[in-house]
Amino acid sequence: MKPLLALNKYFLKYKWRLLLGIVFIGVSNYFAVYSITFIRKGIDYIKEINPQLPPTNLNAQLLSFALMTLGMAMLQGFFLFLMRQTIIVMSRLIEYDLKNDLYEHYQKLDTTFYKHNSTGDLMNRISEDVSRVRMYIGPSIMYAVNTIMVFVFTIGIMIKIDWLLTVYVLIPLPILTISIYYVGSIMNKKGNLVQEQLSTLSTMAQEAFSGIRIIKSFAREEKWNKDFERESDIYKERNMDLVKTDSLFQPFMLLMIGLSTIATIYIGGREAIDGKITIGNIAEFIIYINRLTWPVASLGWVTSLIQRAAASQQRINQFLNTQPKIKSPVTDTLKLKGHIEFKNVSFTYKDSGIKALDAVSFLVPTGQSLAIVGHTGSGKSTIANLLCRLYDADSGDIFIDGKNIQSVNLYDLRGQIGYVPQEVFLFSDSIASNIAFSANRSEHGLIARDKIEQAAKTAAIYSNINEFPDKFDTLIGERGITLSGGQKQRVSIA
Repeated sequence: MKPLLALNKYFLKYKWRLLLGIVFIGVSNYFAVYSITFIRKGIDYIKEINPQLPPTNLNAQLLSFALMTLGMAMLQGFFLFLMRQTIIVMSRLIEYDLKNDLYEHYQKLDTTFYKHNSTGDLMNRISEDVSRVRMYIGPSIMYAVNTIMVFVFTIGIMIKIDWLLTVYVLIPLPILTISIYYVGSIMNKKGNLVQEQLSTLSTMAQEAFSGIRIIKSFAREEKWNKDFERESDIYKERNMDLVKTDSLFQPFMLLMIGLSTIATIYIGGREAIDGKITIGNIAEFIIYINRLTWPVASLGWVTSLIQRAAASQQRINQFLNTQPKIKSPVTDTLKLKGHIEFKNVSFTYKDSGIKALDAVSFLVPTGQSLAIVGHTGSGKSTIANLLCRLYDADSGDIFIDGKNIQSVNLYDLRGQIGYVPQEVFLFSDSIASNIAFSANRSEHGLIARDKIEQAAKTAAIYSNINEFPDKFDTLIGERGITLSGGQKQRVSIA
């Protein structure tokens, strides 16, 4: 459970919900156990009925037992409702916080991180893994505490009635507990394999949807279908393997509970004959055994949930513990004038080992421009990336307005650079929102329409936009799929 310690800060944040939930679990179990005593009293009362008593007295007494049992059940149900309203709601709030924290951390990581991690894997961390962790935070904790409470209240009252019968009845439970631990460990390993394959499927699906134009252009649908079907078969086989292991547990659990019931009837019956306990006590014990059935069964489920959550949280922690290599050194605001200088800048891509720049130097005074021409792979894009500080140079220095680029506010630096990448990327939003994307953060969403239209005119896309039915409010598909290649480029320039 070591990876799950990272969640303690969230438990501390919602500690009152958690504590109240535990209190409600205890109160609910108290009423549940106490109500069974009225069933025992009713059975014993029936056995000792005097035939000479008027039937009205008998009915009234039995009705009082029934009403007390019903009242206890209603109180138990009410506190069960409060239990879920505190612990399960807490788990949803922590899930919300965890997803936001994970997404915010994704935004801080540099481009090198995204080169080494697939989109499908990143999506699984923030969806499937967080959902598994929530199952530990909510249902797992709730049922674990409930199991402890059930055992404390139920076994406590059983010992009070007859300690020897209680010992015989509980003999199968340690065997069941050990089996639960063993089966849970196997299920955890197989569950991890299922999760890994799900990441592979997500990545394949994401790539297919993003590159659907290319797939259709080359008529490769059938190949992609076969590849996806092959990976789906692996996912199905791993899931079936997991289900088969899980299916062995339920019959074994019922066998152990059945042995406890048989022990209760046999040993309890002999003690009732000897006058040590009553017939009502035997019925009471059988109800207590059935009451222990779900908590004992939930041990296996809870163990599995905890192990799966630990594996998922470990994957989440790996990302949350990954620190960006490129950070903003200061928070001071920066206003650029545009004086750029490269001094003996060299850079090699770590993944490929290709040296893109070797002791490059140039100066671009404020208000002037520089065009860089060269063959493919000569380092043109690398210079743009270094200027935006998407990477840091291996050696040499880059200055902006006389200041080293590594000593200025990173976000202000990037926020004041107009950057049109070779791979044009547009978001699933309106044309106006995409054009206004690079607006200052304080102005974003509030930028005047006339500024957006002027940018479109400058980029020579204004007339094309006005031909659309919704003009600048036209919604474009993912990555701008509804626009032509030239239109996407010009919207990106705008």
